[in-house]
Amino acid sequence: MSQELDSVDARILDLIQRDASLSVAEIAERVGLSSSPCWRRIKRMEEAGFILGRVTLINNHALGLDFEVIASAKLALPSRENLEAFETMVQAWPEVIECMTVTGAVDYMLHIVTTDMHAYDNFLRDKLLGSKLVSDVQSRIVIRVAKRTTALPIGLVRQTTKVAHD
Repeated sequence: MSQELDSVDARILDLIQRDASLSVAEIAERVGLSSSPCWRRIKRMEEAGFILGRVTLINNHALGLDFEVIASAKLALPSRENLEAFETMVQAWPEVIECMTVTGAVDYMLHIVTTDMHAYDNFLRDKLLGSKLVSDVQSRIVIRVAKRTTALPIGLVRQTTKVAHD
């Protein structure tokens, strides 16, 4: 981390990660700043890479995207070239909403969202196994989501004790 965060920065990050629709004035009021210094802090944190973007969360069930799978994928040959080729392919697959390289017996964990079992089967056959890079897939169908958040635990971040001059 090239820059340090103080407690006001942390509160700003916590607010905007939970509700990106808040105006700068609303954020400033909640953290005890005026709008201009608050805006400068947000811009500084964007430029430092703490804030990657702002998105709208969409209810997948309302759209009929009710079928979720957590799949582990093992590559036939996990070479640098194959890892890069697989990661490039995954970028083009809209069904994959998250893909992580992991340690252990498999190479990747994927979070896949689609309409139903048949659509997942088509995805599995045509894309995932059809790539020829993948030697094994283990699928876990999500029955119920007990917790889902995009909010990071900002309270765990070590903060500086510096006094901001905003």
